Amino acid sequence: MTWVVRLLVLLPALAGLAGLLAGRSHTAARALAVGTASAVVLLAIVQWVSPVGTADLDSTGALPAGELSLPLHLLSDDLAALVSLVVAVVVLAIQVFTVWYLRDDPRYARFAATVSLFAAGMLLVVQSADLVLVLVGWEVMGWCSWLLIGHDSERPAARRAAYKAFVVTRVADIGMVVGLVALAVRAGSTDLTTVLAATTPDAALTVGLVGVVVGVAGKSGLVPFHDWLPDAMEGPTPASALIHAATMVAAGSYLVARLLPLLAVDDAARTVLALLAAVTMVWAALLACAQADLKRLLAYSTLSQVAIMLGALATTPAAIGPVAGVSHLVGHAFFKALLFLGAGWLAALLGATALTALRGGLRGRGALRWAMAIGLASLAGVPPLVGFLTKDTAVDAALEGALDGVTGAGGAAAWLVVVALLVTVALTAFYCTRAWLLLDTPAAEQESPAADDLPPQPLAVGEPGALAAHGEHRPITLPTALAVCVLAVLTVLGSLLLPRVDGIHLGVVSTLLSLALVALGGWAAFTAARRGQRDAAEVLPTSTRERAVSGFGADAGYAAVGRAVTAVARVVVTLDRDVVDAYPRAAAVAVRQAGRLAERGHRAVPGRALLGVVVGIVAVALLGVTAWR
Repeated sequence: MTWVVRLLVLLPALAGLAGLLAGRSHTAARALAVGTASAVVLLAIVQWVSPVGTADLDSTGALPAGELSLPLHLLSDDLAALVSLVVAVVVLAIQVFTVWYLRDDPRYARFAATVSLFAAGMLLVVQSADLVLVLVGWEVMGWCSWLLIGHDSERPAARRAAYKAFVVTRVADIGMVVGLVALAVRAGSTDLTTVLAATTPDAALTVGLVGVVVGVAGKSGLVPFHDWLPDAMEGPTPASALIHAATMVAAGSYLVARLLPLLAVDDAARTVLALLAAVTMVWAALLACAQADLKRLLAYSTLSQVAIMLGALATTPAAIGPVAGVSHLVGHAFFKALLFLGAGWLAALLGATALTALRGGLRGRGALRWAMAIGLASLAGVPPLVGFLTKDTAVDAALEGALDGVTGAGGAAAWLVVVALLVTVALTAFYCTRAWLLLDTPAAEQESPAADDLPPQPLAVGEPGALAAHGEHRPITLPTALAVCVLAVLTVLGSLLLPRVDGIHLGVVSTLLSLALVALGGWAAFTAARRGQRDAAEVLPTSTRERAVSGFGADAGYAAVGRAVTAVARVVVTLDRDVVDAYPRAAAVAVRQAGRLAERGHRAVPGRALLGVVVGIVAVALLGVTAWR
C-alpha cells in the first residue's frame, strides 16, 4: 500500500504540470483537473481505511549531506490519512465548482492547474516525514497562493493583494527556515521521527520552535501577519475557498500538531504561540462583526478559527495530544469551504459580494439557502453540527491545559487562551447571526428604510458575479450544486470522521458554557438588528465601522514598516559607501597618485642642477673615504 502514499502527492503534481501545458483547451483542462482530483479522493479513502502506519516510506531517495541525514521519507498514519482525505475532498469540490464559476475565463486551464499544484504542496506537507519535504511543500503553497490571488492580473487590486500575500508570508518564512534548520541540526537529521525523539529542552529547541511558530503565524495569518488574508479576497472565490478551507492557512496547524511532542516540553515557544493565538482569535472576530463584504467577513472568520486551532494546540495537555486542534481543522475545512462556495454561488446570481447588495438574496434559493444556513450555523457553533463539536473540543482541551498549568508561569497563558476562546465563541455567533439576517431578510422587511452608510463593493467586470449585474444569468450546473451539497452533508455528519478525544473531564461544563455563549451572541445580533437597525453592525458608529473594514490601519502599518526598512537600508548604503568604503578608496587614490609621481620621476630627464647635486654628493663621499683611510 505504500504506492498509495506516493501517488497522493505525485498525481496532483503531475496534473498541475500537465494542466499548464494544456494551453487554452478548457475540455482537456477540466477532465484533467476533475479526474485527477477524483482519483486523489479514492486514494485518500484507501489510505484512511488502512493507513500503513510507518514513517520510513522512500520518496526520491536520501540526499548526501555529510554528517546531516536527509532521508526524504514519507509517512502514513491516522493523522496524515484523515487530513489527506479532508484536503482531497475539499479540493475535488473546488475543482468541480471552478468548472462552472470560471467557465468563460480564458485562463481557466492555468487556474485549475495551479489548484492541483497547490493541493500537491499541501499533501506533501501532510504526508512528509522529513523537514526538507515539509519546507518544499510549504514553499510550493506560497508560490501557488500568489498565482491564485493574482489570477485577475489586469486588476491593480488583485496584483497588489498577490504581492502583499507573497511578501508578508515570505518574511515570516525566514523564521520557518531558521526553525527547521535549527531542529534538524540539533537532531542531526531531517527525519521527523528522529527530530521528535530529541525532547530534551535546550536553547536550540527554543530557537527552532519559535522560528516555526513565526512561519506558522505568517501562513495562518496570526497577528501581526494577519492583514494579507482579507486582501486575498481579490482572488476568485474558488481560490479563497482553497486557501481558507483546508490548505495554506491550515498547514500551520497541521505542522504544529506534528511537532506537539517538542512544543510540550518548551514553555517559551508554547507561550508565544498561545499569546499570538489568543490575540488573533478575538481581534479577527471583532473585525468580522463589522465587515461590509461577505467574503471579507469570512476571511476574518478564518483568521479567528485558525487561531482557535492553534490556541487549542498551544494549551492542550500532552496526554490529550493534538486531537482537539486537528478536529477543528477538519470541521473548519468542511464548513468554510461550504460558505465560500455558497458565497460565490450567491455572488454569481446577484453580481456583488457586498452585504448590502446581497440583502435578502437567499430567499427562494432552495439548496443554496439551506447550504448557507448550515454553514453559518456550524461556524457559529450550533449543535449538533460539526463546528459545535470541534469548537467545544477545543474549549475542553484549553480548559484542561489551563487547570494543569501547561503553558506559561502558572498556566497564565493558557487561561488567557481560555478567556479568548469564550469571548470568540460569543462574537462568532454574533457575526454569523448578523450575516444570516442580512442574507435572508429582504430589505422591504427591515424596519428602517434608511440607506446604508457604507457603500457596496461590487465584483469587477469579468468576474462571474459581474455577469448578473449586467443582466446575464448563469444557471448552476448539477455537478456544481452536488459539490456544495456534499460539503453541506459533511458539515452535518463530519463528526463521524473525527478521532476520539481521551483525557477530557470537563466536557459537560464547557459544553453548557459554550451553548450559553452561542445563544448570547445570537440574541445580541438579533436584538441589535431589530431595534430600528437594518444591520446589527450599525450599533457601532459609522467611523468605527469604516476603520474596521480597513482593518484599523493594519495596511498602513505594513507600509510604515516598509518605509522604515527602506530608510534604514538607505542609511546603511550611505554609511557603507561614504564611511566604510571611504578609507580603502582614499588609500587607493593615495597609492595611485604616489605611483604616478614615482613614474614621472623615473621617466623624466634629470636637469643640470640635479646632476650637479648628485656629482657633488658623490665627490664628497669619495673625499670622505679617502680622508678616512
